[in-house]
Amino acid sequence: MKTVLITGTSSGIGKETVRYFSQKGWNVAATMRTPSKETELQKLPNVKLYALDVTDDASIQSAIEASIAEFGGIDVVVNNAGYGAVGIFEKATKEQIQKQFDTNVFGVMNVTRQILPHFRKKKSGIIINVTSMGGLLTFPIYSVYHSTKWAVEGWAEALNFELRPFNIKVKNVEPGAIKTDFYERSMDLFKQEGLTDYDEYEQITYKNSQAAGETAPGPEVVAKTIFSAATDDLSKVRYPASVQSSALLFVRWLLPLNWFMGIVRMVVEKGLKKQNT
Repeated sequence: MKTVLITGTSSGIGKETVRYFSQKGWNVAATMRTPSKETELQKLPNVKLYALDVTDDASIQSAIEASIAEFGGIDVVVNNAGYGAVGIFEKATKEQIQKQFDTNVFGVMNVTRQILPHFRKKKSGIIINVTSMGGLLTFPIYSVYHSTKWAVEGWAEALNFELRPFNIKVKNVEPGAIKTDFYERSMDLFKQEGLTDYDEYEQITYKNSQAAGETAPGPEVVAKTIFSAATDDLSKVRYPASVQSSALLFVRWLLPLNWFMGIVRMVVEKGLKKQNT
C-alpha cells in the first residue's frame, strides 16, 4: 500500500485530497498546523494527522519522520499549503509580501528539501506542487500571489533535471478558480490608510474576481488531478486541474501576450469604463 504526505489539509483542496486518496486505498499522512482542531479526517481509514508548519523546519522533519515510522515510507508528497494575499501592490506591506513567499515558495522548498534524502535512498518518489494557472498567466490585483506561483513553476521545472537520475519526479497541478474558503477565510486583502487613488479599480476588479470563485467547481476536481499525477507513471510536469484552467492556459499559449491581456481586461475590469463616464 502506497503512502502520500499532504500539507495544508485543514480545509479546501488539501482536505478533499486526503479524502480522495483514502478512498483509493492509500495511506495518508494529513498534515496541518493544528491537528487538534480537526475532527473529520482522523475518522477516515488509513489516515493519520500530524502537525506541520511549512515555515518551521523542525515540524517538517518531525512529521516526515513520524509518517515514515507509522507507514514504513512515503511515496508521494503533495505541497498544498498556501497563503493568498491580494490587492493593489502599492498597498502591500513588506511583512505581507514576506509571508506570501515564506508559505507559497519557501514552504514548498522546505518540505521538498527534507523529503529528498528519503526519496534518494528509495530511488523513487513523486513531489506534487499545487500551484495555479496563475503560475503561467496573470490577473489584476494578484501580482504578489502570481509571483509566488511563477517562482514555484520555474523551480519545479528546473528541479526535474537534478532529480531525474534518482527516479524522482516533480509535477505541478494547476487549478483555475476553485470554490473553497480561499475566497473568504483564507484571503488577505492589502490595505493602506489614506491611499485612495486605486479605490475604484480595486473594487471593480476584486468584485469580478470574486464572482469567478462563486461559480467555480469544487476542490474534488483538483483532488482527482493530484491523484492522476501521483499514479499515471508519466514524466509530465504540468497538469491543468479544471476545464477553465486548461482553456485559459491554451489561449495564453496561443495568443500574443498583449491580445491575452486585452481579454483579461475585458473580463476583470468589466464596469470600470462605464463608471468613469
